Amino acid sequence: MTYDALRASWHQDVTVRGLRHRVTWWGERTSSPVVLLHGFQDCGATWQFLADCLPEDWSLAAPDWRGFGHSEWAPGGYWFPDYLADLEVLLDVLALDGPARVIGHSMGGNIAQLYAGVRPERLAWLVNVEGFGLPRTHPQDAPARYARWLDELRQPLREGRYRSLAQLAGFLCAKNPRLAPDRAQFIARAWTRPAPVAAGSTEVELLFDPRHRLVNPVLYRREEAEACWSQVRAPVLLVKGDADDGRSGALRAAADDMRTHIRHLQIMTAPGAGHMVHHEQPDVLAQRIAEFARGTEP
Repeated sequence: MTYDALRASWHQDVTVRGLRHRVTWWGERTSSPVVLLHGFQDCGATWQFLADCLPEDWSLAAPDWRGFGHSEWAPGGYWFPDYLADLEVLLDVLALDGPARVIGHSMGGNIAQLYAGVRPERLAWLVNVEGFGLPRTHPQDAPARYARWLDELRQPLREGRYRSLAQLAGFLCAKNPRLAPDRAQFIARAWTRPAPVAAGSTEVELLFDPRHRLVNPVLYRREEAEACWSQVRAPVLLVKGDADDGRSGALRAAADDMRTHIRHLQIMTAPGAGHMVHHEQPDVLAQRIAEFARGTEP
């Protein structure tokens, strides 16, 4: 079963802070595309389902973050502030015509929302899909976190390999019953490349640096994130799914907590959707995004 894409995509490679980054485009390249930022272990190409549902006259650009998809791996490892710096350069390259319009999922939404507070003049509007930040941490957690990081550095890296695209697609459907099989197959293909094994093998490996799996030795400081959110001036649409997929109630409550920190915040709940709203209900999400965008026009 193959997903029948409605909009053709094309790819461009750009250099961002010394690393080659892949950008997936839908429509002609313009100086004011809507920039789509994927989440952890995802890639830009899987915005295809949402791209098929957004207004046809929107130009869309979806970069792969460093170490994900077809972008280069960072030789020195991965630190969260690097994504803010990467986003600044990407917007300089992609969104030349005034403040940028941005849609981000999960990690991509968190990066964009922080950036919107650090550079409040740089965004025209933001749609944050399931990017709630992380739970609060406490200083006393630091010794155990550093110890865990040091222990993980001693262990062999776990590469993500599957016997075939079909096996990975089946795993994705089993993990997320709301995901349509044709979309699971599309995602499996976008996430992988043939594994370097014997000729004729169907094995594939995930297109992300396995060092991303190492625990971050630096504790997440939610208070600092909230300080950045309080500086956001652009309108923000926060989208959350309401399906029970094992996520903590604290993260769901975080959506309402954001109201106290972001001035121009709207919250949308996608009924029956889980964390991967843009994979599960792209039509519902696209309709709400288009309405939100129209509402921000002068």
